[in-house]
Amino acid sequence: MLYWRQETMSALQEQIRKGVQLLKKGGVVALPTDTVYGLGADAFNPKAVERVYEVKKRPRHLSFPLLLADISQVSIVAEQIPGFAWFLANRFWPGGLTLLLPKAASLPTYLTSQSTIAVRVPNHPIPLALIQSLGRPMIGTSANISGKPSILTAAEVKQQLGDKVDLIIDGGKCPGGNESTLVDVTGGGPAILRQGIIPQYEIDNAYKGYCEVRGHAYCSRL
Repeated sequence: MLYWRQETMSALQEQIRKGVQLLKKGGVVALPTDTVYGLGADAFNPKAVERVYEVKKRPRHLSFPLLLADISQVSIVAEQIPGFAWFLANRFWPGGLTLLLPKAASLPTYLTSQSTIAVRVPNHPIPLALIQSLGRPMIGTSANISGKPSILTAAEVKQQLGDKVDLIIDGGKCPGGNESTLVDVTGGGPAILRQGIIPQYEIDNAYKGYCEVRGHAYCSRL
């Protein structure tokens, strides 16, 4: 396992280059995001996804969220997306909003056995650079043992996960300090499943704005 300390920009760029190489080979990389430290892996490599389950000691029936490079990648993993889901995505992405969407029929079953998939576009240059270079969505789950608190620094990742990951990219302390807000948009309106860095009132206000723009007389959750 390689462990890097925060140094110069050129050193950070070298970490990212190494991270991309490892991801393409099925490796697992710990990386900073705009919320908390995460574990990244090629979402379309089943062996890589299995490794993330092993590293986190996560039950196999709990699927992982996916990180996207931009909103255009949503159609790779989801379909029949409600209009208000696109509205929320355009309002809060890139950022700390994870949307639970109807999964695409072509999505491998090892990514989710349910009818939904959780996706997010992070607001941080390191995961975005990794995803863009990988060329497809990346597993993006918190870099901690399941059930333990989320981690904000590379040193904490090393302490908790040790040599279980192939690379720890040290990009400094995560600026968000809290996990993303998870919102289910598969029903009649947005339903918050996990309160995170985006408060509920911002979600409610955005949905109200969506309804007003479209002339809806009634919003189902307001």
